[in-house]
Amino acid sequence: MSTTLSRVRAAYARIEAVDRPEIWIDLRPREEVEREARAVDERVSGGERLPLAGRLFAAKGNIDVAGLPTTAGCPSYAYAPHADAPVVARLRAAGAIVLGTTNLDQFATGLVGTRSPHGAVRNAHDPARISGGSSSGSAVAVALGIVDFALGTDTAGSGRVPAAFNGIVGLKPTRGLVPTAGVVPACASLDCVTVFARTLPEAEQALAHMASPPDRDLPPLPQRTPGPWRIAVPARDQLGELDEGWAEAYEASVAQLVEAGVSTREIDLGPFTEAAAMLYQGAFVAERYTAVGGFVDKAMSEGDPSLDPTVAGIITRARDIPAHQLYADTDRLAALRTRALAELADADALLLPTTPGHPTLAEVAADPLGANARLGRFTNSTNLFDLAAVAAPAGEVNGLPFGVMLIGPAFTDERLARIAGLLRPQTRLAVAGAHLSGQPLNPQLLSLGARLDRTTTTAPVYRLHALATEPPKPGLVHVGEGGAAIETEVWRLPAEGLGGLLAALPRPMTLGSVELADGSRVPGFLCEPGALVADAEDITSYGGWRAYLSR
Repeated sequence: MSTTLSRVRAAYARIEAVDRPEIWIDLRPREEVEREARAVDERVSGGERLPLAGRLFAAKGNIDVAGLPTTAGCPSYAYAPHADAPVVARLRAAGAIVLGTTNLDQFATGLVGTRSPHGAVRNAHDPARISGGSSSGSAVAVALGIVDFALGTDTAGSGRVPAAFNGIVGLKPTRGLVPTAGVVPACASLDCVTVFARTLPEAEQALAHMASPPDRDLPPLPQRTPGPWRIAVPARDQLGELDEGWAEAYEASVAQLVEAGVSTREIDLGPFTEAAAMLYQGAFVAERYTAVGGFVDKAMSEGDPSLDPTVAGIITRARDIPAHQLYADTDRLAALRTRALAELADADALLLPTTPGHPTLAEVAADPLGANARLGRFTNSTNLFDLAAVAAPAGEVNGLPFGVMLIGPAFTDERLARIAGLLRPQTRLAVAGAHLSGQPLNPQLLSLGARLDRTTTTAPVYRLHALATEPPKPGLVHVGEGGAAIETEVWRLPAEGLGGLLAALPRPMTLGSVELADGSRVPGFLCEPGALVADAEDITSYGGWRAYLSR
């Protein structure tokens, strides 16, 4: 079978296996995508150079994909684009294949991934937590191994927050480096098309094909004196309140860069956080009304049920902002930007946690505006200040991904990526079956550079079933009451390696959050309860897979 065709078929099988319909707004018909895959393979066989041949991607639902409606997360807003957006067209011209359009916070208004009539997009690692928005579906499609990369947009942080929450890379290029034609605007003067991928090289490769020559004169960059990379970091108290363990994880990232030869110096974060608060609290939000306000007003008057009430409220309130406030805020922003760039001075980048914390779906539902505002503390100012950014995985906290971002002057995108490449995030993986030490699939872990962290048990909330697979493996199922503690190994491995394992994971296996005996949670292999067949023997009483095999 041809390479691209086999990858397409595996992707559709993966879509069915993960059973996350909220990721997508529209999927292209499988037959149509398979025809395109055959054509790509034939072109490659004929000697044509297609650098992205075999690569699969998804596009956020506010980006035009020919043949699919562009909805921006609002079905009644839908229109039929006459052509692909330039970014989509460029990727397809290089051989990549788009599978469909993904769910988002409606009209790209939000950082939570829950403001959509298509449903909240759940986190790839813990379905009780948010995926982050507004590019929620794109990030989760990458994190779950369905596509190689995905397109998002970023006005306030939407190309970075979902990356952090799902343990992947998010590149937010300099404004104007990637064309925004064919994209429903949120704030047209600030919007950037972004890319998500499981690894930095994959993200950079996609971005290289999306980018254009700069649409404006290249500003003079600060003269860089020779020496190691220089990173600006804020004082601990300027980070504000962070979730438990996040300050330590951030400090570990700083230490890792120092160990790699980077020098650091302290910076006043004040102008960055002051500007961040202005994005929604000031007059700049009025540009969202310019983009879709007329439609929202009409839809509200007609009682359109597809409007998200939180999004509609943000946009309609922006209608009444007086013009004089915009001028005053513009002057204030200019002063803050001058201060911010002075603080950066000769630093190559500013290193920050991508967000202050990771809320649950329930927490966002209880306080949708407050939770969203908190998430933008570090991201909101980036586009207001005309800066570039890279969001990168930086380990875990309590079994969930933790991410940092590097922010630098416009057109320092390549520099930021080089520094981000010094971060080698590790993740943990809980295994209870064929990946255990000495078992047939353990070499998969070893080949990724994984090392055994510890042997423990799960919390007593799981049952273990013997599956009829080759090689034989068990299925670990969360049941809550009536469960038992199951022998488990916890392995440490490079974060990008987890994505490879996930992409090859056969049904009914899936990746989820495994609760351990000490109460901590770690990503691990679980089994879909609904996929268990009647003859899948319950072997819980043995206490583990190895004990069952040695019976």
